[in-house]
Amino acid sequence: MKTLVLGASLKTHRFSHKAVQKLVAYQHEVVAYGLKEGEISGVQIDTELKQYSDIHTVTLYLNATRQQAFYDYIISLQPKRVIFNPGTENPEFYKLLEQNTIEHEVACTLVLLASNQYEPKESKQTING
Repeated sequence: MKTLVLGASLKTHRFSHKAVQKLVAYQHEVVAYGLKEGEISGVQIDTELKQYSDIHTVTLYLNATRQQAFYDYIISLQPKRVIFNPGTENPEFYKLLEQNTIEHEVACTLVLLASNQYEPKESKQTING
């Protein structure tokens, strides 16, 4: 299950930085896009938009205004879901995602990981299954 962290930062106090670290720690495949090249926990931050394949989740760390430039790009990746972290809420984009049958979730990636709710229900293994 590959995740794109959009708005990744090299600044260690930023939540996008912490999200990359936690996703790696939880053994998720991660790709990252940010304004500055660098590396977080072995993940290279890309500064050019790439047409990644098999993106399951895009987790956003860009405010609603900055997201507008990425609408078409995110939709073109055809992720299964987009997570709107605190401060990234964007009803305009929710509608576009719905029109393209892409789920969206207003949540905190770090909380979802810490509470074992990050993986979608359909991909979680059942204990008695």
